Amino acid sequence: MLEYADAAKLYVPVSSLHLINRYSGADADHAPLNRLGSDQWEKAKRKAAEKVIDVAAELLDVYARREAQKGIRFRLPEDDYRLFVKDFPFEETEDQEETIKAVLADLQQERAMDRLVCGDVGFGKTEVALRAAFIAVSNNTQVAILVPTTLLAQQHYDNFKDRFADWPVNIALMSRFVSGKQHNINMEQLAAGNIDIVIGTHKLLQADVKYKNLGLLIIDEEHRFGVRQKESLKSLRANVDILTLTATPIPRTLNMAMSGIRDLSIIATPPARRLSIKTFVRQSSPALIREAIQRELLRGGQVFYLHNEVKTIETAADEIRKLVPEARVCVGHGQLRESRLEKVMSDFYHRRYNVLVCSTIIETGIDIPTANTIIVERADKFGLAQLHQLRGRVGRSHHQAYAYLLTPNPKAMSPDALKRIDAIGAADTLGAGFVLASHDLEIRGAGELLGDEQSGHIQTIGFTLYSEMLEHTVKLMKQGKHPDLNRPIHTGSEINLHVPALIREDYLPDVHTRLMMYKRIANAGSGNELDDLKVEMIDRFGLLPEATKLLFEVTHLKLLAQGLGIRKVEANARFGKVLFETDTAVEPYSVVKLVQDSPQVFSLGGATELKFRHELADTRERLEFVRTLLGALTPSTLQVA
Repeated sequence: MLEYADAAKLYVPVSSLHLINRYSGADADHAPLNRLGSDQWEKAKRKAAEKVIDVAAELLDVYARREAQKGIRFRLPEDDYRLFVKDFPFEETEDQEETIKAVLADLQQERAMDRLVCGDVGFGKTEVALRAAFIAVSNNTQVAILVPTTLLAQQHYDNFKDRFADWPVNIALMSRFVSGKQHNINMEQLAAGNIDIVIGTHKLLQADVKYKNLGLLIIDEEHRFGVRQKESLKSLRANVDILTLTATPIPRTLNMAMSGIRDLSIIATPPARRLSIKTFVRQSSPALIREAIQRELLRGGQVFYLHNEVKTIETAADEIRKLVPEARVCVGHGQLRESRLEKVMSDFYHRRYNVLVCSTIIETGIDIPTANTIIVERADKFGLAQLHQLRGRVGRSHHQAYAYLLTPNPKAMSPDALKRIDAIGAADTLGAGFVLASHDLEIRGAGELLGDEQSGHIQTIGFTLYSEMLEHTVKLMKQGKHPDLNRPIHTGSEINLHVPALIREDYLPDVHTRLMMYKRIANAGSGNELDDLKVEMIDRFGLLPEATKLLFEVTHLKLLAQGLGIRKVEANARFGKVLFETDTAVEPYSVVKLVQDSPQVFSLGGATELKFRHELADTRERLEFVRTLLGALTPSTLQVA
């Protein structure tokens, strides 16, 4: 948006307000810039539009398969469900209750559920999954729970066995903690329908795993699975209810949820007495490590020390033993034998050790209330979601927890790493996972919605514009129309009355707020929304100047023209014209009648153009003329009594 110092010289078509979008898709240093006057931007938009059509077609295919192939309409066993809920030892938070209601409503519909539950670490996502699983099992269908790590699979298995202890439900575990013989037995039992709930790692995605009657798939921490694994899940989306749990959704997942492709529930209310984790970003030093460990041990707690190099992890453990001789140190990582790793974790859980030197194997699912300090070596090497998950291993009780993110000298870190560290350090409040996911969207880019490309067209034109183009294309294709590649996104009607319609700098000095208000006015979908915005601006910034009143009035005219299928209205002090869309709602008879009744004013300039002549130098008179003209062109079926 360009603003001239002399408002009288500014004649901005209101439709141009749509052309301003916030760019996110790459950092400022790598954002693609196009030279003014060249056709680079138009070419980029056209290429993106071609890609959008493919993506939209695939999305519509997923939509169509979900609509055509009805899912299972689960019945809610009210009495049994109430008994099951009574076993929940905590009080549900407000967000948790809303999420549970949404999931129950989804399960009772014929259309297959595809809901993303975004809730911070320890905010009660597992309870949502337990209740959904109970309903699925009560309806004689099987439940598969897909988790990224062996340790999390074991923990979920223990939790589910505990909650379903009083119910005739058969629960099995499929991970590397299970022997080969038991694994084969589980496979047979699963295919025969004798297992009600199966909890496992990526082993569940193998082609030879067969279900007799799978009704619900629960995916915990989707960002830990690879693209190919997610592609194999995509085939299930048509007729199996899917519930995805995550603390920090990956950009693509967040993108899909915000685009309305997947339903989204957010659990942002922390449990009672939960404290936020104090996060310290520091350069690594032995004195700092010793102080952090000693402080936790003196209050009777336990410490996670994360060293993500298996080759040198024993050396790191020895250094901890020298630094803090009173500590009881054990080592755990993914390359240990199953029995050894299980024993280490069990010993740490039962407090036989108070410092666990470990790899990222603890990232998901380890729930140890007495471990309330975590120290992460080389935090700059981890992703944003990963850092948030690691930090969430502590602070699971009402004790104050501490996270120390140790980094090298800032000069030795990449720009993206610095951004991640800044973001995780700043977002230390409870419920910060969703905020961090939004940061991740900006740092990494949005990623392609479908397929295995993590950047590309979204990075070229920006996430916001890509989303608008996709939404527009899906809407057109649902109506059976083919998008016009030369006009990849409909920007609304253009109204240019050559009047100074703007928000003056002396009325609203802050340029960011001014641009935000321009965008909100341009995006208003109705006259009521515009009136509400007008009231808000008067309340916040004072009475509107004449130029801002004109901006609102011209935008009102734009909404009228848009509803009639008018592409453009242009009028100066002497001449003007109206350009119609090919599928306009204006009846040809009303145009002909105007020309016949007032031939000195109106004339046809072609099949889709109406010209007019007038002498209206006064701004208000010109506005009223265009308003009356649009009223005359409005069919009786659209006129409000």
